[in-house]
Amino acid sequence: MNIGLLIAGGSGARMHQDIPKQFITVNEKPVIVYTLEAFQQHPGIDEIEVVCIEGWEQVLWAYAKQFNITKLKYVVPGGENGQASIRNGVYELEKHHDPKDIVLIHDAIRPMVSAEIISDCISKTMKYGNAITVIPCAEAMLETEDEISSTGSYPRDRLKRTQTPQGFRLGDICDLHRRALEKGITNSVASCTLMIEMGEQVYFSAGSEKNIKLTTVEDIDIFKALLAAKRSDWLKG
Repeated sequence: MNIGLLIAGGSGARMHQDIPKQFITVNEKPVIVYTLEAFQQHPGIDEIEVVCIEGWEQVLWAYAKQFNITKLKYVVPGGENGQASIRNGVYELEKHHDPKDIVLIHDAIRPMVSAEIISDCISKTMKYGNAITVIPCAEAMLETEDEISSTGSYPRDRLKRTQTPQGFRLGDICDLHRRALEKGITNSVASCTLMIEMGEQVYFSAGSEKNIKLTTVEDIDIFKALLAAKRSDWLKG
């Protein structure tokens, strides 16, 4: 079984809005619904769980009913940070699923995730045991110690920019979180960084520049443009 685990436990302080950014409405549809629909419509996803910010659980269930998100099976509360929210999510799934089942951990505020990205993450997780969605680093990367200047650079061909989903065997990711707690690691920024902090190897699956994370108001503008965009006929895929 393949499960989509959407992380929607954050308040979105950097967006400076009155409601959590995952519930902001864009073109008459909440951001989180776009993300839910991507997993709902993917034939390889069997179930969906959402880690939800406290107080918004019933709103989420109402949206799921309104937009026919029939794969949504579980809604669990978020934690004090991202690592804790993911831990809450995978521990709940562990109660209901086989350790060999695949869980794709995905930011609810990445609503443009494509079927191709989801498929490749599932495929690579099946092959390697985990899969981190990444894209190449196209920009020149400069090193700095004072935040205002640089005297060194880092080769961009040795860097990857991580996205979500990030796929794991359910038993493996639960075990990882238990071992992390034993070591006192409680605030790793992502599942992939937690894996590396715990001495594990991670593998890559294919992401996209369109798979943006909605963090600022400017990101909402980009999201609206992507929704409206149609690739020119003369451009190759």
